[in-house]
Amino acid sequence: MNISLKGKKALIGGSSGGIGKAIAIQLASSGASVTLMARNVDKMKAVLRSLPTTPEQHHQYLQVDFSHFDGFKLALSKYFVKNRVDILVNNTQGPEAGSALEKNVEDYQHAFDLLFKSVVHTTELALPHMREQHWGRIINVASISVKEPLNYLALSNTVRAAVVTWAKSLSIDVAQDGITVNNILTGYFDTERIAQLTAKKAEKLGISKSAVRQTMEEQVPAKRIGKPEEYGYLVGFLASDKAAYINGISIPIDGGLLKSL
Repeated sequence: MNISLKGKKALIGGSSGGIGKAIAIQLASSGASVTLMARNVDKMKAVLRSLPTTPEQHHQYLQVDFSHFDGFKLALSKYFVKNRVDILVNNTQGPEAGSALEKNVEDYQHAFDLLFKSVVHTTELALPHMREQHWGRIINVASISVKEPLNYLALSNTVRAAVVTWAKSLSIDVAQDGITVNNILTGYFDTERIAQLTAKKAEKLGISKSAVRQTMEEQVPAKRIGKPEEYGYLVGFLASDKAAYINGISIPIDGGLLKSL
C-alpha cells in the first residue's frame, strides 16, 4: 500500500523530539510539507535537517510554549494568517506526574490549559480551511491512561480523557465535510518523556531505573518498549486518503498493554 501526502501541509505539535519527531519524519517521507511546533528552536532546526525533502516540499518550524496559553494563542494566530493546515497533529508535552492526592486545583487548571485549551484552539484555527476544501485530518496524541488510569499520572488521566470525548463530539460535526478526527492512545515508547517518568518512579520506589524499565517491558505482552517510528507509521496511515472512513475512534498503540477491550 502506497501512502502519498504530496501537496498536503501538516502542523505537528511537540515535534522537536520523541513521538512528534517520528511523526514529522514519516509525514515528510510521504510527501507532506511539515511545520514543526515546539519550544526548543535548536532541536527543531536539527529535526528540519533530518526531514526528507523534495523540491515540492517546504518544511519550517514554529516556536511556541504550550505551558503559557496566552503566548501560545498569539503565536498560533500569527501562523494561521499566512499558513493553511491539511493535517493537524495535536501533541504537547505531558504535565507533571503525581497522584490525585498530590495535586491541587491549580495543577488541574494548568494541565487543562496545556492539554485541552491548546488542542481546541489550534483545531479551531485549522478547521475553516479544512471545511472549505472538504478534506482534513485531525489526530490527537492521547494516552492509554484515558481507558485505564495510571495513578501516578492524575493530571494526564483527567484532561486527556476530556480531549478524547471532545474529539468524539467534533468528529460527528465535521464528518460530512470530509474531515476525520481520531485519537491515538499511547503506550510505552522510547522517548525522553518515558525516561523522565522512569527516573521519577525509580527515585520514589528506591530502585534502579533499569529495574523500572524492565518491569515496564514485562507488563507489555510484546515484552518491549515501542519505537517512535512505529508511532509515525500509524499517524501516516490515519493522515492519508486510505483512512477516510476511520473517524471518531481512539486507537491504542501499546504492544497489547491495555487489558480492557
